[in-house]
Amino acid sequence: MSKKIDFLKSIQGLNEADLKTRIQEDELRLKKLQFAHAVSPLENPMTIRGIRHEIARLKTELRKKALS
Repeated sequence: MSKKIDFLKSIQGLNEADLKTRIQEDELRLKKLQFAHAVSPLENPMTIRGIRHEIARLKTELRKKALS
């Protein structure tokens, strides 16, 4: 649980441009992992879920900044 809290604290200090670049980087990393998983099973497929959750948290924070 502390990983999530640390992640949330770290993204709250970012501006919108940084959030957008971080989202793009994570989406690219997700696509690469999904492709690698399709070719041969990953050792820990839960990393795909973790990255999806991080992307969702980043998008939520970006939306909060856009509305305020």
